Amino acid sequence: MDSNKARTVAVIGGGIAGLTAGLCFARTGAKVTVYEQADELKEVGAGLQVTPNGAAVLRGLGLDGEADRLGLRARNLTPIDAVSGRPIARFDLTRLGGEPYRFFHRADLLGLLATACDAEGVRIVTSARIESADPDGQITLAGGATVRADLVLGADGIHSKLRPVLNGTDAPFFTGQVAWRSVVQMPNPPAEAQIWMAPGQHVVTYPLIGNRLNIVAVQERSEWAAEGWNFFDSPEVLQAAFASCAPRLRDILGQVQTTRLWGLFRHPVAPVWAKGVSAILGDAAHPTLPFLAQGANLALEDAWVLAALCNRSSSVDDALSRYQSIRAPRVARAIRTANANAVNYHLSGLKRTAAQTGLRTLGAVAPNLFLRRFDWLYGYDVTKELPLR
Repeated sequence: MDSNKARTVAVIGGGIAGLTAGLCFARTGAKVTVYEQADELKEVGAGLQVTPNGAAVLRGLGLDGEADRLGLRARNLTPIDAVSGRPIARFDLTRLGGEPYRFFHRADLLGLLATACDAEGVRIVTSARIESADPDGQITLAGGATVRADLVLGADGIHSKLRPVLNGTDAPFFTGQVAWRSVVQMPNPPAEAQIWMAPGQHVVTYPLIGNRLNIVAVQERSEWAAEGWNFFDSPEVLQAAFASCAPRLRDILGQVQTTRLWGLFRHPVAPVWAKGVSAILGDAAHPTLPFLAQGANLALEDAWVLAALCNRSSSVDDALSRYQSIRAPRVARAIRTANANAVNYHLSGLKRTAAQTGLRTLGAVAPNLFLRRFDWLYGYDVTKELPLR
């Protein structure tokens, strides 16, 4: 790393995006500090899917062995008619090729990244609330202390401190959907993601290590719920929302003892991802609805690209000028696809019948054709497109 490149990197946010960015930059020789406002590194008790494109980054960082220990390899994707309970089709995810498709508990993936950061010398500062950030490389902490770095990264999600500095404020809008997230114990759950689809609502379930099942249930409604991850709701409300669904799904939801509810809001993609010596990544730059399981995966890719560009470019200015142009087209396509799924999962009437008939036919006649529709997403390996070193 020459004298024109980022020798010191300050990362705002100690979630998956922030720790991945910290680790990627440390692997290029930078001195990295991650600032996390919480008192400890932790994630809300829920799962996530690391698809092959995200898994490529974990493999590139040498973490695929630990990923296999802490995550479960997925075998199938199974759309189900939530009203009748009958599977519509089954698509073999092991045929995707490339890296494996895995299910993680968020806390396990976060722990994996934190351990790797520690081994690489990344300094993680907790209880570090950011008051302000400056595009020129200075951040101010609560209490007035200031920190200056060659590069400042905002990896602090939808409520990012750095995003409005680069873009001004924006106004997210309620999508007319709310989501519940829960984890329940379940002996030997199937190693597949199941999408239970019903008019105006759907549920996604998939297994986690420790005989647990992750549940995300989404319902259309006119009244909105406060945006965030930490609003508890009554399990009875969740169960009542899906009372007309098949007994097997009702049995799963009947096991929920605690659940969190959040309103789904659509944020615009930030017009500006980098300015001066500051950049944003992950949800801070391009929030996406959770209907393609790409939030964490796009953040993993962002982190790798930023570190690779800064290590391989002649200067930070040059790297940041290329960052958004490289990432934005792919991110925009992923967001469009997620938005389309929000509609497709909730079809009713003749459209629902036609969609199920199409899926059933593909599953029986050409299952690989269905999976190849996502080659652009899952088959992309950013570590080969842009090596870190």
